Amino acid sequence: MKTNRISRRKKLLLAGGIILLILAILAGVFFWYVSDYYRAEDVALAVTTQSSGISQQDNLTILSPTYPTDTAIIFYPGAKVEAEAYLPLLDQIRQTGVICILVHMPLHMAIFDVNAAETVIARFPEIQHWYIAGHSMGGAMASKFASDHPDQVDGLILLGSYIYGDYPDEKTLTVYGSLNQSVEDHIDYTENIVEIEGGNHAQFGNYGPQKGDTAATISAEEQQAQTVAAIEAFLCSADT
Repeated sequence: MKTNRISRRKKLLLAGGIILLILAILAGVFFWYVSDYYRAEDVALAVTTQSSGISQQDNLTILSPTYPTDTAIIFYPGAKVEAEAYLPLLDQIRQTGVICILVHMPLHMAIFDVNAAETVIARFPEIQHWYIAGHSMGGAMASKFASDHPDQVDGLILLGSYIYGDYPDEKTLTVYGSLNQSVEDHIDYTENIVEIEGGNHAQFGNYGPQKGDTAATISAEEQQAQTVAAIEAFLCSADT
C-alpha cells in the first residue's frame, strides 16, 4: 500500500515537471516571437529631432500642429512594429492641422491593449473630435475599439487593414496598397476606399521590408503622401 502511494506521488511529480517544462518552453517561444520585431529606420527616428511640436508622455508620442485644434487622431501601430516607424507619416498628418497621438503598445502588439484609446481620450478632455487609426493589426484593433465605443470616436482610419467589427463604413476610411491583395479580398463595403497604385503593406511606416510583403513599385514617401491626402480629404468631408 505504501509502495503504491510512493509510486503515485512520483507519477504526479513527473507529470507536474512535464507541465512546467512545457509552460517554460511556450513562454520562451512567446518571448522570442515578440522580441523579434521590426525596428524603425533612421529616417523615422530622426523626426523627433528635426521637427518641433513632438513630445513624449508615458507610452504616448504626441505630435501637435503649429496652431490650436480640437481634433485628434489616435494611432495604433502594426503588430511587431516599433511605434516610431510611423513618425514620418504622422508628422505629415499633423501638419494638416490635426493632433496625432501615437500609442506605444505592450510588446509592440496592439492586441494587448485594445482599449488604450479610452485612456488617451480621458487624458485630453479639451479635444472635441476623436478619430482612431491603425495599420495592419493595429487597424484591426482600432476597428474593434471603434465598434465597441462608437460614441467616443467620430471616425475610423484603416491603413493596410479593413473593418473588424460592425463600425459604419460611411464613417471609415480604408487606405491600402494595390499590391496588398489580402486586404482587398476582405473589403466587402464600398464607401471611402482609397487604393494606392503600386503601394504595398509595409510602406505606411518606415521599418523596411516586411516578410511576405510584395515589393512596392512606388517609394514610401509617395505612398505616405497619398495616404496623408486621403486622410485630409476624409476629415474635411466629415466636417461638412
